[in-house]
Amino acid sequence: MTRRFVTVLSILAAALLGAGDVVAKPDAAPGDGRTPLPLLPMMAEHQKLQMRGHLQAVNEIVAALAKDDFAAVSAAAKKIGYSESEAQMCTHIGAGAPGFTPTAITFHKTADTIAVAAQKRDRAGVLAALGATLGTCVGCHAAYKQQVVDEATWNQLTHAR
Repeated sequence: MTRRFVTVLSILAAALLGAGDVVAKPDAAPGDGRTPLPLLPMMAEHQKLQMRGHLQAVNEIVAALAKDDFAAVSAAAKKIGYSESEAQMCTHIGAGAPGFTPTAITFHKTADTIAVAAQKRDRAGVLAALGATLGTCVGCHAAYKQQVVDEATWNQLTHAR
């Protein structure tokens, strides 16, 4: 894998992360059929930081694979893999948008398959698993967008008390 390919993949992943821009009003932009993901300002910022961390892990995976460093591929994949704490965070973030939580959890579980393939030193398997993982990113960003809301709206939408 060439350095140019790594750069192109990084640019594509960055473009994906830009697809979930914050909107300040509850209405979707004309022609934007994505489902709003209502979040308090602090939650929206936290989620963006998480997405940037996911992008960094993808970058590490690609760079390590270019060097046939399967241990580093596995380590980077584990940064975005499934855990109970990730599931709890996804559940909290997705409380106001039906369907978001299972989509987010699928991302983390799919990322686990990258580490499994890396542990087998299976280059094609790593690439296939990375493709599937990035596919979950594309699907989520195509389906949802952040919607920053105030606390009263958050409570109403999530049935919080």
